[in-house]
Amino acid sequence: MSSLAIQTTSQYKFGVLAILFASLLWGTTGTAASFADQLSPLAIGAFATGASGVIQAALSWRSIMHHFKQIMALKLLLAVSCLALSVYPLAFYTSMKLSGVTVGTVISIASAPFFTVFLECLFSKVKRFSIQWYVSFVFGLGGIIMLVAAKSDGAVEFNNISYLFGIVLGLVAGLSYAIYSWIAKRMIDSGIKSQAALGSIFGGGALLLLPSLLFTGENLFNNFNNTSVLIYMAIIPMCLGYLIYGYGLRYVDVSNACLLTLFEPVVAAVLAVVIVGEKVSISGWIGVVSIGICLILQALDSKASGQKS
Repeated sequence: MSSLAIQTTSQYKFGVLAILFASLLWGTTGTAASFADQLSPLAIGAFATGASGVIQAALSWRSIMHHFKQIMALKLLLAVSCLALSVYPLAFYTSMKLSGVTVGTVISIASAPFFTVFLECLFSKVKRFSIQWYVSFVFGLGGIIMLVAAKSDGAVEFNNISYLFGIVLGLVAGLSYAIYSWIAKRMIDSGIKSQAALGSIFGGGALLLLPSLLFTGENLFNNFNNTSVLIYMAIIPMCLGYLIYGYGLRYVDVSNACLLTLFEPVVAAVLAVVIVGEKVSISGWIGVVSIGICLILQALDSKASGQKS
């Protein structure tokens, strides 16, 4: 194996680890949000993502200025990604509120690979995926279906309108996530550093999200519990998590990255059981194992790596 091939494989594996670690951090958001049940999910999503957007834009300001001309050359894509980013947290956190932490997270994240493949086939040069990708996709999809089907008897029934609306919002979140991830990867592939790409997207998204707190942010900081949850979510999973995710996107194609983020609902399910008290049946844990197989297959698929740094 040539030194270039070894380097590319090593970079891909570092990218995989980065995305898995980011997914671990994201998997804590549902459980964290459950401790601020007095707050609207719209307010939680708007503040966490909006505040993290301000922080990311500030941290990457020099890099954004350095790549400003390149970013402006993609201003239409940037605008679409900012809009998608602003929709994502509002749909995601409301989905968890209506359908439960486990199902809301699972639907949102599990639908993203479907939408990502559609975007890549429609707009990117990527028209074919490896057999290993399809096999891992089947394991991931099967695991997700088992996790959703394993919802305990005491949970909200499927004929409940709010529960079904939560699932629809989960699909909206998955689509918006796929859109801004795909655009971020495209910006990185055009030569823009990941920090500048994510910083500009999140900074623009913050401009759209933070004003909504005027209507949804009642009692936002009225006690220590709410304040600590919001600060944690803004700084750790949303800011740090996405900085790490941006690094991973340098070396991992977005279709593979979205499959790797299926680790997030696994983390969310475990935390929901251990901390929140939600119940998952044996079939649900079989689903977790199936998702684990999906992740292992993706981690071994070094041919899927991107080349940008």
